[in-house]
Amino acid sequence: MRAWLDRLYAASGVLAILLLIAIGVLTIAQMVARLLGSNVPSADDFATFAMAGSLFLGLAYTYRSGGHVRVLTLRQALPPGGRRWLEIGCLAGAAATLAWILWFTQDMIRSSYALNEKTIGLIPIPTWIPMCSMFLGMLVFLVAILEDLVVVARGGRASYADEEEKEGLPSVTAE
Repeated sequence: MRAWLDRLYAASGVLAILLLIAIGVLTIAQMVARLLGSNVPSADDFATFAMAGSLFLGLAYTYRSGGHVRVLTLRQALPPGGRRWLEIGCLAGAAATLAWILWFTQDMIRSSYALNEKTIGLIPIPTWIPMCSMFLGMLVFLVAILEDLVVVARGGRASYADEEEKEGLPSVTAE
């Protein structure tokens, strides 16, 4: 299971990178087209969709690698047992918040699909399509948080603990 989840997080990160590359390609294509007196239809729309997709699909990979900003002032002042309970509370709160956002995101996607909403650009795109990358990215992020919640609740180390220790921060499991 662990290897499968690591592949899921890595795949999500790779998709985020590919979308960033797509933004670069679209930008260059638009620049070249303008130099030639033309344009790439809806390039701005597609770049915006790629940016949003990249942001959300990159969440889980960034989280697992310890790249998210965490404010640890209170946690550092607590003894190891208190740190563990604070970490469990934070992970549970993050999971609940993400689950709540995911619920409303899927509702937004379903409504958009049912109403056949489209973008207003030169190339009309059904709005539910770019919204799916947001949903997928947050879903994978929720899986990563839930995995850490289970690991920390069982007395293990969160995925980002190694990165925090490299920076000299106290571990949740340090005794």
